[in-house]
Amino acid sequence: MEPHTGPSDHHVKRVLLPSGKTIEVVYFAEDDSQAVPRGLPVAEPAADLHVCVCCASTLAYPIAWEEASADSWSVAIRCPECEEIREGVFAQAAVEAFDEKLDAGAEALETDYRRLLRANMAEETERFGAALRAGAILAEDF
Repeated sequence: MEPHTGPSDHHVKRVLLPSGKTIEVVYFAEDDSQAVPRGLPVAEPAADLHVCVCCASTLAYPIAWEEASADSWSVAIRCPECEEIREGVFAQAAVEAFDEKLDAGAEALETDYRRLLRANMAEETERFGAALRAGAILAEDF
C-alpha cells in the first residue's frame, strides 16, 4: 500500500470503542454531515440505553455498533425479555454511560458466578467427606 502523497486534506482522531479498544479513524473530508445514517434518530445525550423502550427492562445490550460521526455512534440494541431491537444514533456520552453499565453488569455476573462456584464446591466437598466417613468410598472407586 502506497502512502498518501496528496495535499493534507485529512485528519486523524483516536476513538475509544465501547469494547474498550482504541482505534484511529482517518477523516478525508471536512464535511461530516453524511456520516450519520439517514433515518436513524439522534438520541438524547442522557438516554439510558440499557433500559428497553418497550418493556422497561434494564437488561438491554448492544448487538452492533459503529461510529456515526465524530461524536456519535450508530447502535443496535436488543432486549432479551421482549426481543425488541432498537436502532439509533446516540451521543458519545450516552454510549460511554451504556458501556459503564455493561461493565458493571459483567462484574456482577462474575461475582455471582464465583460465589455460586464456591458454594457448589463446598457442598461437593462436604458430601465427599461424609461418604468417606461412612465408608461408602473404597480404593477400587479410583
